[in-house]
Amino acid sequence: QLAATGEGYQALSADQRSAVSNFFFPDAEELDLDKSMPLEDHLKELRDGAIRSAIAAVVCVGVCLTFYKELATVLEMPAQAGGMAVKFVQLAPGEFFFVSVKAAIAVGLLLAFPYFLFEAALYFTPALTRSERNVVGPVVLSSSVLFYAGAAFAYAALSPAALGFFLNYSQDVIESQFSIDQYFEFILSMGFATGIAFQVPILQVVLGLLNVLKSEQLFAVWRYVVVGAALAGAILTPSTDPITQLLLTGALCALYFAGAGALVVLGR
Repeated sequence: QLAATGEGYQALSADQRSAVSNFFFPDAEELDLDKSMPLEDHLKELRDGAIRSAIAAVVCVGVCLTFYKELATVLEMPAQAGGMAVKFVQLAPGEFFFVSVKAAIAVGLLLAFPYFLFEAALYFTPALTRSERNVVGPVVLSSSVLFYAGAAFAYAALSPAALGFFLNYSQDVIESQFSIDQYFEFILSMGFATGIAFQVPILQVVLGLLNVLKSEQLFAVWRYVVVGAALAGAILTPSTDPITQLLLTGALCALYFAGAGALVVLGR
């Protein structure tokens, strides 16, 4: 029955076999049918990959817990940029203990993120076609780099800008004292949200390589992209200040056009 289905699909015209249908029904020469595995072996590979990923996460979180004081000092730096005077307080007994554990888990998972992607790619690669496998490595590497670049951008630019806006607004009126719990949540959530937003070029390039999108289509809707980036900047930023939203909007627009430019270079 499967062979009959495959023959029927191969008999379709070139117009009927669109890029999307080619993705779901690749040509026979693109598949490695001799590498099929029983279900038990797939489950074993999945279990082994999950165990290795868990070990990597535990190691990274353990390192962050060991150096929790240094980690807290690093996370407090955006609030000290530009000579901002901020005092951090804990509003309940043991608050800093639980906050340091939460921050260690979040930063530890952030450090282990590339290894998670590696294990996912290792597991799914055998199911991909030959042409798709050629882009797995660059996609995983680029995704990791852009994720860290987004987190660094949030740490070095977005967070100080947001905090500076709020502190300057309240200057000479009240003394600024931040709850350490709410502050760490603000810094970490902004870092993760910006890291995810920086994946836009990866999505563009992948869809372009699959012939789902073309660079001309991406450049043609640039007006809608600017509006969408402004909305995304308003949604993704934990703060409500306009400076942070404008910075993230500008970064998203730059990433979008960089992804479209990459497709032009690739001839897509």
